[in-house]
Parts: sequence; structure tokens; C-alpha cells
Amino acid sequence: MARRIVVTGLGPVTSIGIGKDAFWTGLSEGRNGVRRVDDRIDLEGIDVLIGAPAVDFDPHVFIDPKRARRIDRSSQLALAAARLAVEDASLESPTLESHRVGVIAGTGIGGLMTFEENFKILTEKGPRRISPFFVPRMMPNALSGEISIEFGLRGANFGIVSACASSAHAIGLAAELIRSGACDCVLAGGAEAVMLRITYAGFARMGAVSRRNDEPERASRPFDLDRDGFVMGEGAGFLVLESAEHADARGATAYAEIAGFGMTADASHITAPCEDGDGQRRAMLLALEQAQVPPEAVDYINAHGTSTPLNDPAETMAIKGAFGGAAKTVRVSSTKSQIGHLLGAGGGVEAIATILSMTHGHIPATLNYETPDPACDLDYTPESVSVPIAVALSNSFGFGGQNATLLFKRSE
Repeated sequence: MARRIVVTGLGPVTSIGIGKDAFWTGLSEGRNGVRRVDDRIDLEGIDVLIGAPAVDFDPHVFIDPKRARRIDRSSQLALAAARLAVEDASLESPTLESHRVGVIAGTGIGGLMTFEENFKILTEKGPRRISPFFVPRMMPNALSGEISIEFGLRGANFGIVSACASSAHAIGLAAELIRSGACDCVLAGGAEAVMLRITYAGFARMGAVSRRNDEPERASRPFDLDRDGFVMGEGAGFLVLESAEHADARGATAYAEIAGFGMTADASHITAPCEDGDGQRRAMLLALEQAQVPPEAVDYINAHGTSTPLNDPAETMAIKGAFGGAAKTVRVSSTKSQIGHLLGAGGGVEAIATILSMTHGHIPATLNYETPDPACDLDYTPESVSVPIAVALSNSFGFGGQNATLLFKRSE
């Protein structure tokens, strides 16, 4: 009999709340974390001035100040979210078999802040002024390494880099490690901190981000006809996953069961999704198949929902393809309308949002959904609604055509 995998700890760090309770309050009350950021980032010459920074995040609350100075902001966010998840799960225990506990951390880009700082030093002051911590701070796998060191976790440990699907892949692969028997427990999720001049310039040149600078809170508008791009955010989201037997043995409380995981590739275009959503459709079908759940049993989909002209109709087509007639009755929403797009951290934070929605029986609204788009014709939950949720999906799709879907069941 296949091992059941449950989620016992949640650790979000976002622009609308840090920790599961604050995050849920922000989500359920419809708080919006998008604001002008040109007061903290040099965006001269760039026509995108908005984002969703984690302005209330203080690394010294979670990390020794000396250590905090030696790691990138992405690792700071990851360590904070991991600590929140570990504490929420009451995972720290002298009886824990640390060699059976793993860490998988996703990030889209890694320590880009460190790279930008040191490149400036290199060009202005020369190579002898480069920080000796440059390499270990910037490498994408620093997140998983720092977490394992912090908590003494000696099981499987690696990083995932698959753009905006990174942390969803991390969670899905963590479940597979537990299901295979290689680990009893895995801390999985992701972090991203790339709200920098160079990143804004790059995404602006692509035409991928919203330019609604005069109305920041109305800028992220998934599935709306007047959407004009995503809004960059930052943050982290980590979950504690365990086999049900391991959780029961230590008396842990489960939020939900992760029952299905699907991952696919579009093999089509490096940034644009397939117009018919084929890769996304297959990811959802694989998750449904593994969980042995029919489409009509799904109550809620936390959509990738980026608010870009290309993604939203493609995801709509994918849901129709995977769900058939049930597509018209399943509720869909995008929490990116509140917290922006956290890139490689998005899947982790949105998985937490999905689980909290199940726990509270409440679906947060897709903010700013005002004008229906004929190409996006599903129920996108323009107003939050209280409804029992027994089964939910969380979608994450990334540049490179990399797709991941997680399926959660409410814990009995």
C-alpha cells in the first residue's frame, strides 16, 4: 500500500503577512501587498515602478545578525519560512531521526542580489574587493544547504531551479521521496528575492510586467480583460511534509494530504505557454490520476493566474481540457492578485494559500477581476466565498515550459 503524505507545518513570508495566521488574515480580508517601490529600488529609466515586497520582514527576528550578513536575502527569507514551518509542525525533537529528514528548496534565480552587489564592486573597486562569501551566497542551492545546517537535517538535500514552477516541483518531489521510503519527512518550498534594478529592466524589456504605476493595487488582475502583465513580488513559502505514519507517531496534526503531483513540459517556447494549454492540462491530469480523483470531485483550483495576456487564456484552456464539463463548476482564483508573482517562491506560498483555504473553508477572491475576457470564461471568484473544500489543486507554470500541479485532500 502506498504511503500517505501529509502536511503538518506551514511557513509563509509574504507582502501581506508573515506566518500562517497573519498570511491568512491578509488573504481572507482581501489585503493587497502591491505598492510603488521606486522609493527603495533605483528604477530610473525603467517604466515599471510597482511590486509586492515583503516590507515587514526583519531577518534578525529569525537569524543571528552575524549569519544574516553572510547570506543572501533569498536565503534569509528561506530560513525564516523554514523556521516558521518547523515551529508550526513542532518538528524540533530530540528523538527526530535527522538522517531521515530532507530539504528541497526551489528558487527561480537564486542569490541575484549578491551577484548584482559584487559585480558593481568588481567594476568599481576591482577583484580583490569581492566578498569571500560571494559564491556561497549566490548559488541557488544555498537555500537548501542553509536550512539543513540550521536544523541539522541530514537526509536528501538539493535545490530546484525551474523558474516559476520551482517550489511546486520541490513540494511534489518531496512527496515522492517520502512515498518511495527514502525519507520520512521533508521540508520543502522555495524563496525568491530579486526585486532589483536589473531584474525590473529585464522583465520590462520583455513586456511581461504591468505598467499600471498610478494604480498599484489594481495592477495585478488575473483573467481580467484589461490585464497588462504580472507584478513582481518577493517572499518564501515552506511546508513540512511527512508520511502519515511518521506524523502519527510523533502526535503531529495534519492540515491536508498531498495526494497527487503532476509535472510536464510544453517543449514549445522558452517563455510563452502553449496556446492550447496542453502541457498545463497534462500536469493537472497526472495529479488527478495519481490521487485517483475525478475532475468533478475538485472544489477549488488555486490558479497560476499571472495576469499576463498569454498565461491566463492558456491556463483557462488547460482547465477546460482537463476538467471537461466540470470546468464550468469548479471555483478558480489567483492569489497573485494580492501578493504579486513570487517567481520561484510562488508555488510554495500558493500551496500554503490552498491548504489554508481548505482549512478555513474559504476561497480568497481574485482581486481586480472587473471586465470578463471572452477567452477566460470560468468562475474566477471575483468575491471571496465560504464553501467546504475537500479537494484542491495548486498550479505553477514556469518559463522554459515547465509545469507542476499539486493536489491536496482535506485531512480527515
